[in-house]
Amino acid sequence: MSTELVCQKCKQPLQLDPSLADLTRSSFDLISSSLPPANTRQSSEKEKLDSLPTPENVKNTWRRAQAQAASGSSSSSNPNLSPRALGKQPLRGTGLTGAPTAESFVFLQDSVVQKIPSAGATPTRPSRTKGRGTTTIRVTKANSNSSTESAARPTASPTSNNRPRPTSKLFTLLSNRTDIDHPLCTDCTEGLLKSLDEQLKDISRERDGYIAFEKELKKERQREEEPVEEVEKRIERLKEEERLAIEDMREAQREKDKLDEELRALELEEKELEEEEAEFWIAHNNHLLTSAEQTAQLESLRAAYIHDSAVLDTLERTNVYNDAFCIGHDGVFGTINGLRLGRVSGGHVEWSEINAAWGQALLLLYTIARKLDYTIENFRLVPMGSFSRIEKISDKSSYELYGSGDLHLGRLLHNRRFDYAMVAFLDCLRQVIEYVKSQDSSADFPHPIVKDKIGDVSIKLQFGVEEAWTRALRHVLLALKLLLKWTTSAAA
Repeated sequence: MSTELVCQKCKQPLQLDPSLADLTRSSFDLISSSLPPANTRQSSEKEKLDSLPTPENVKNTWRRAQAQAASGSSSSSNPNLSPRALGKQPLRGTGLTGAPTAESFVFLQDSVVQKIPSAGATPTRPSRTKGRGTTTIRVTKANSNSSTESAARPTASPTSNNRPRPTSKLFTLLSNRTDIDHPLCTDCTEGLLKSLDEQLKDISRERDGYIAFEKELKKERQREEEPVEEVEKRIERLKEEERLAIEDMREAQREKDKLDEELRALELEEKELEEEEAEFWIAHNNHLLTSAEQTAQLESLRAAYIHDSAVLDTLERTNVYNDAFCIGHDGVFGTINGLRLGRVSGGHVEWSEINAAWGQALLLLYTIARKLDYTIENFRLVPMGSFSRIEKISDKSSYELYGSGDLHLGRLLHNRRFDYAMVAFLDCLRQVIEYVKSQDSSADFPHPIVKDKIGDVSIKLQFGVEEAWTRALRHVLLALKLLLKWTTSAAA
């Protein structure tokens, strides 16, 4: 069976737990017997003050302050408390500051613990905790918007006639033994506990102040009891310490002034050093720029030098005579600048090509003689391409170094002159070879020249074999090539 009550602080309806509503008389007797007697006399403020181990003058000072505070406070309900503590005691029937809350706790000893659900929730089975110590009965506030009733003691709702008498007596018993009317909801109980905690902190701070005040009074008393001679000695000692402290302070001030002066000098020196550093970095940067420019120029000159050295080396290795007079062979034919020199029965070579090749051979011999600064005796070379000739100085005759394939009588005489020109060319070649051998004994020419023969082959064409004439011409070109090689190497 549920019984509705109201919180004695916020006046909100509460729903009583069935286990508390059905409290038996034996349970009530057990709870009431565990509570202290109602007529237990609390120690008065005067008795507490008398029991403190403080000097009597301190107690008298406190009594005077307490009397003045008691006479000036008309609203205090407990004259035995201090003026500071008077305004912090909970008022009976009014509770403490704080918003109305939802549940209340009743502190009992060796009783049943029951959590009472709020209105609208399903009541749970009461949980009971056995053991020694304090036990809490929790009362939840009903979820109701109906108007509340005002009462100084536990007030029943319209259904209060159904409430068991032991429960009513229990709340009355609790209200008579505390300064708070019961029952209270949980929120009001929490507010009460917070207020009591704040009071405990204030009282602790007040106690600490009293202890500090007591210590100061003890020191003052000790100073009052100190002999005059000791006080004078202590004053003199303090004056001496003051004088020494003043001297130290003045010395420190002089030291500070000296350090300030040194600091100003160091600041000026630092400023000068900063200016010098700035000038140094400017000069350093300019030097770096100049060095970079010079390095770039040096690298450019080095690159140009390397290129020019490579070109020079290439030019030094280049033989213009080898490029101008390229001597080789084409099968059985010796060639000079790609022109074949000679004729065979199996291969047809035009006389124009043969004449041009003889013109190149004569020009080569003429060039070698000039480069060696050698003058050929009894002959003068006249290079004129395909119509080159050799002049004999002694009788001022001229021999054409070119031939023709015509078979008439005039051409036969011309071919005879062509043979004389080839023999004269062979004589000029012999003179140059002998000059080279005189300059360098290591120079070697494989085919000796004797009159009209080079090696063992005659150079004459008339009434001769074309294959032998072609072989003789190859020997001539080989001798010219060896001469050219020696000449260019000796000049280098």
